[in-house]
Amino acid sequence: MTETLARIRDQMHALAAECGRAIQLMEVCGTHTVSVFRSGIRSMLPPNVRLISGPGCPVCVTAQRHIDAAVRLAEADDVILATYGDMLRVPGRLGSLEQQRARGADVRVVYSARGAIDLALAHPDRTVVFVAVGFETTAPATAATVLEAQRRGIENLCFLAAHKRVVPAMLALLAQGDVPLDGFLCPGHVSVIIGSSAYRPVVERFGKPCVVAGFEPQQIMLGLLHLLRQIRSGQCLLENVYDVAVTPEGNRVAQDLLAQVFEPASVPWRAMGWIPDSGLEFRPPYRRFDALRRFRIEPGDDEDHPGCRCGEVIQGKITPDRCPLFGGPCTPFQPVGPCMVSSEGTCAAWYKYNRPGAAPARMAGGRT
Repeated sequence: MTETLARIRDQMHALAAECGRAIQLMEVCGTHTVSVFRSGIRSMLPPNVRLISGPGCPVCVTAQRHIDAAVRLAEADDVILATYGDMLRVPGRLGSLEQQRARGADVRVVYSARGAIDLALAHPDRTVVFVAVGFETTAPATAATVLEAQRRGIENLCFLAAHKRVVPAMLALLAQGDVPLDGFLCPGHVSVIIGSSAYRPVVERFGKPCVVAGFEPQQIMLGLLHLLRQIRSGQCLLENVYDVAVTPEGNRVAQDLLAQVFEPASVPWRAMGWIPDSGLEFRPPYRRFDALRRFRIEPGDDEDHPGCRCGEVIQGKITPDRCPLFGGPCTPFQPVGPCMVSSEGTCAAWYKYNRPGAAPARMAGGRT
């Protein structure tokens, strides 16, 4: 452990002791979740401070109807379905995309939305459908791809639009009122796009401190320290300790791309229901790129596996080990729910770093 991390840890412990009560903080981002486990930060927290995971894994929060729609699109004749790798093994009522590929569907992994254009140009006699998931981090790339396809007159490309917006989900979580929270550790990469000021409604409407932080151990610890300082002093502020990358206004170019192609829409989240303005749908000039419209697919209802508690995990209501399927019927090798599939899923992180017999997390600073 470095001297700086040790100093931050000691300050955190002193502040938490002065608070004299249990404190519950939420890291919103799946990348934060994995980094916290991998670096051993949990072992450095004061005994009265609990860090829980929120709805920050884009694959995990994707509603079941969109998983099923992706599988149905993959079944269509003359379709190449392009997707990020994390989506392949998410189980749906009709199976997973990986299972569809094993049955002969043409499902391909791409590493960016731009890869879908390459596929469309290489296969002009087939329709390429790109499964567009992710928060504001990846949504601008989808918007840019749509604009390029429009400019180049590419007709055999469309998108299953399932992008999500972070702040409306945070507000919905607080509005439910059944998860006691003292503050939020806000995601660095999303904040690069939307800007730190985007979290102001969380602070002003619900009185919850927010601190934007990057993903290195020192950044995470510093963010938690700032949250504890606010709680100890009775303040409620919006702070940014990742100012090397995040500005208050965010990336205006990326925001303009999103605003040109998409408009905010009420969309369903796994187990959280329909959240106002929490998703992105095509504006009228670009609706010809909507795969559901083009293939006349009406998404069904959301019916999750009856034993899977992923929906409670992504809302911070339970930890993965309280799910009866965790580590038994549900493992990364045979997942039942999306939280065990995604590399940013809380269940996958718990299985790798926090279950009995798991490899020990590496302490922040390099020691195990």
